[in-house]
Amino acid sequence: MVKITCGKVGLVALGFLAGTVGVKLLSSREAKKAYAHITAASIRAKDCVVKRATIIQENCGDILADAKKINAEIAAKQEAEAKAVEDATE
Repeated sequence: MVKITCGKVGLVALGFLAGTVGVKLLSSREAKKAYAHITAASIRAKDCVVKRATIIQENCGDILADAKKINAEIAAKQEAEAKAVEDATE
């Protein structure tokens, strides 16, 4: 046989009551308004982060293009110097 005490039943009842009140509070008009404001702020934050990431990505693309150009110029210069040395030795 299971022995149930008044304290355990009271705790279950209190938990049920707290859960019911909690659901009522979380689904109230004011709570829904707060959820909407929090969601709107989250969307604005996401948009800001995406905008910043796009700017950084574009800057990285520009830096990469400049680096490739610099490397191409250095390679052309080295090739011209090597050809000059080769012509001088002939």
